Amino acid sequence: MARQTWAFPDGFLWGTATASYQVEGDNANSDWWRWESEPGRIEGGDRSGKACDWWGGRWAEDFDRAAAAGQNAHRLSVEWSRIEPEPGRWDEAALGTYRELLLGLRNRGLTPLVTLHHFTHPNWLAERGGWLNPDVVGLFERYVHRTVSALGDLADVWITINEPNVLAYSSYAAGVFPPGRRSLRQAFRAMETLTNAHAAAYHAIRALRPSARIGLAHHVRGMWPARGWNPLDRLVTWARSTTFNELFPRAAQDGTLRLPGRRLSIPKAAGTQDFFGLNYYTTELDRFDPGARQELFARSHYPPGAALSPTGFLASVPRGLALALRWARGFKMPILITENGTEDPRDDFRREYLLDHLHCIWSEIERGTPVQGYLHWTLVDNFEWAEGWKLRFGLWGLDPNTQQRTRRPSADLYEEICRQNGLSAELMQRYAPKVLERVLQGTSEGSSRGVQ
Repeated sequence: MARQTWAFPDGFLWGTATASYQVEGDNANSDWWRWESEPGRIEGGDRSGKACDWWGGRWAEDFDRAAAAGQNAHRLSVEWSRIEPEPGRWDEAALGTYRELLLGLRNRGLTPLVTLHHFTHPNWLAERGGWLNPDVVGLFERYVHRTVSALGDLADVWITINEPNVLAYSSYAAGVFPPGRRSLRQAFRAMETLTNAHAAAYHAIRALRPSARIGLAHHVRGMWPARGWNPLDRLVTWARSTTFNELFPRAAQDGTLRLPGRRLSIPKAAGTQDFFGLNYYTTELDRFDPGARQELFARSHYPPGAALSPTGFLASVPRGLALALRWARGFKMPILITENGTEDPRDDFRREYLLDHLHCIWSEIERGTPVQGYLHWTLVDNFEWAEGWKLRFGLWGLDPNTQQRTRRPSADLYEEICRQNGLSAELMQRYAPKVLERVLQGTSEGSSRGVQ
């Protein structure tokens, strides 16, 4: 008889993830606030404005929603630009507000996971060159020391930097994040600085909070050769994946930064993650193109037949998550899914995406992969960087003009998953019967249209 339930381990963390700039609003001290004001930077000319108005106090009602929906964890970030608005000047009121947020989580039974840097800089630091300035390492260490000194008693899990690969690529190679550069050389310089900054932050936190769990949130994007028989497709896929997916986790493991064409020894980075934070959204196919130098000579597209999100922003390829988890298992440490989700204002695609990916996670746990938690991106619609308000990732919808929240059916689905600590055939049948069909046929690692 077919299995009817898929239970997760006792003590599994179920929650959502957010980022401060995307939800707080009115952060005029940030380089992103200035970036938004420049024409053509943000889709549709959108502005973050009040975002989800967390800085105005609406975090409390959103935390209430999360707790009432059975969640037991929440990942958030704190803003360097609020805590140190001018060089060496600490805003105690801002630190006090972050204490309120962390206490708010704990009082609602939600385990806090705190990210110290999620894409944004104070304006004054951006003016000094950001991640291209090696002095940022010491400045980041100082900020981390002050922040963890003030908040460390309220959180046991710390993420130093969110997606350093995405940050370096988007800021210095693709030019879609501030400062808008388009130079692979500068991107590689930023990667070196980011590695040193993470290492410095790790040791600063460890000195302050010896029992803390410290890591990075790695964005892992599945990359497969478009034509498996073509050696050039295989080569560029390997080069892109090695640089984008593997550079930072390897450096945090053994202290060697493997940049294209050279290796840098950074001994203090060795052994600087206590868990593997994994952000996974989608998988691409890579095809050799000699004219695509900025993309390491590859053009990418989504697998044919893969189900696409409503705007085509991502494809549902759960097998990519399964392979990412098998790869991450090789680092021999606990794994946290620190982000996974999809944009979907209609909330049809999201339900299949969520169940397909969670069943893959369950399958990998059954194979011995030590996944300890899942944090869905995201709790409520927020300002999605260069895409502005176009992409709607929230379990709750948001009208940024009125601040009205609307509960989507996926919030009901996720609540049942959190409360059951697992999946059931009955739940799949009610919310996404096609997923149940795939699971029972043993094809759940494919996309929601059967990509293998």
